[in-house]
Formats: sequence, structure tokens, C-alpha cells
Amino acid sequence: MKFKTKGTCSKEINFDIIDGKITGVSFVSGCNGNLQGIGRLVEGMDPEEAISRLKGIKCGYKDTSCPDQLAHALEEALGKNA
Repeated sequence: MKFKTKGTCSKEINFDIIDGKITGVSFVSGCNGNLQGIGRLVEGMDPEEAISRLKGIKCGYKDTSCPDQLAHALEEALGKNA
């Protein structure tokens, strides 16, 4: 799935959910090292667990963050209106 982010340095998040697990997370732009780390941490995780851990995280003065945007992307992929 491709998800266009809003309000973050990253522009897009790409990932798949296969057999109920998150796989292949990659971010376009943003803080490369940190975003690679987030992708590896959620690899193989249940999407609902990742959403509960990531949703609501803020970046500095912004109302969102790349982890929060990943949570919204996962909600969209699961058919929840994020």
C-alpha cells in the first residue's frame, strides 16, 4: 500500500500486510535512519498493536509525526476511517 503522509517531512509510506502482519515498511524522504528503525521495529507486528503504540505521537511542534502517520496508514489499510 502507498500512503501519502500529511504534516511530516516524509512524503509517503509504503508497506504490505500479509497474513495479518506488517511487512516491507519504507518511507519516502524524512529522517532516514529513524524511519528505517521504525520500519524494522514494526516488521512482523500485528497492525492493531502497531497502531496502539504509534498513534498520537507528535514530532516537535507538529500535531503528527511519521510514526503517527504510519498508524493512520495502517488504519486505512484495515478499512478504518483514520
